[in-house]
Amino acid sequence: MTPWFFGYGSLVNRATHDYPQAQRATLNGWRRAWVRTERRDVVFLSVHEAPGHSIDGLIASVPQADWAALDLRETGYNRIDATRAITHDANATDIAVYQVPPEAQQPDGNHHILLSYLDVVVQGFLREFGQAGAEHFFATTDGWDTAIHDDRGAPLYPRAQRLTAQEQALTNRLLAQVQ
Repeated sequence: MTPWFFGYGSLVNRATHDYPQAQRATLNGWRRAWVRTERRDVVFLSVHEAPGHSIDGLIASVPQADWAALDLRETGYNRIDATRAITHDANATDIAVYQVPPEAQQPDGNHHILLSYLDVVVQGFLREFGQAGAEHFFATTDGWDTAIHDDRGAPLYPRAQRLTAQEQALTNRLLAQVQ
């Protein structure tokens, strides 16, 4: 049986990967959070259990169960089974989600969110779920008290995408509402 993964951040933006059979799904009983680690001064977008909550994202198959490239992309995360927590319409019975291990997380530090990364995430949610989906991303993500590093002019995120003026304006507006 082919394994699948649930993407809830940049993996929602299909322009950042070429995994086949990607389709919308919901991870139930979880929320997103910006988390700090000792690994870098940029926060990771991760997930944590949160009964009664849910987050939208994409599931996609991992051909030949070759996790190597995805595990490399998700360095700093653990791959955990989330099959029973995901609602979807695919014929998928083995679905993993990536989570920064709780023991690797720090409660504070001088960390920041790369705006080029956030732009990619918002663009993905906007394309998959419309403006309501982008708004829901902000509402279902914790840790917005983290500083933003505006690197749009010279993106530091390796899979940065070109956004339209409207997409940038939406990111700016939604970010202003949570900070």
